[in-house]
Amino acid sequence: MKNKFWKFVRDSDTGERTLRLEGTIARETWLGDTVTPTIFREELNSGDGNITVWINSLGGDVYAAAQIYNMLMDYKGEVTIKIDGIAASAASVVAMSGGTVEMSPAGMMMIHDPATVAIGNSNEMQAAIDFLDEIKESIINAYELKTNLPREKISEMMRAETWMNAKKAVELGFADKIMFTENQTEDSEGMIFSRMAVTNSLLEKFKKIPDDRIFASDLHKRLNLILH
Repeated sequence: MKNKFWKFVRDSDTGERTLRLEGTIARETWLGDTVTPTIFREELNSGDGNITVWINSLGGDVYAAAQIYNMLMDYKGEVTIKIDGIAASAASVVAMSGGTVEMSPAGMMMIHDPATVAIGNSNEMQAAIDFLDEIKESIINAYELKTNLPREKISEMMRAETWMNAKKAVELGFADKIMFTENQTEDSEGMIFSRMAVTNSLLEKFKKIPDDRIFASDLHKRLNLILH
């Protein structure tokens, strides 16, 4: 099958389902193709339970992306998106279907205005422009639903062709978390606790020297500067 760019896998031990979307999303348009979307839907609905979708794609056909987005949004189980390489263009639209969207620390996301090729007179050119405007509005709908950003901001980001690393994507709401960072918060809290413990321990020693209280207060400020 020329259009098959996906693969479903089920873990035999846990029963967890995984969907991998890699490469171009439909090298040939799904417009007028009733076979390929049907096969994707049948494979998606052939099982149940939660599903993890791994994405590494530069994008592709906007119609395919829209249908995949709709199918995943309508799926009965929880959908977790994991971007391990790149989710650009149409692939970023698919990524918005995740209840949780995770990105690799080295992953990237890119959003931009849709494009097409048109031939004809001025009326046909204007029709193509109107068509692209409507396509853009439909894409903004998906981004807005996920990020809660103002439509004007999303539109400008698309116009500028915005590339986002994992931190920026999380900051703007296009992703929810960065993969492999589960212990980072705990480590940070432990470091803060250790700094406080060192500071307090040293201050306790100087408090025993009445004439050096001013020095101890100054030391506290200096330690805070050094330890932070």
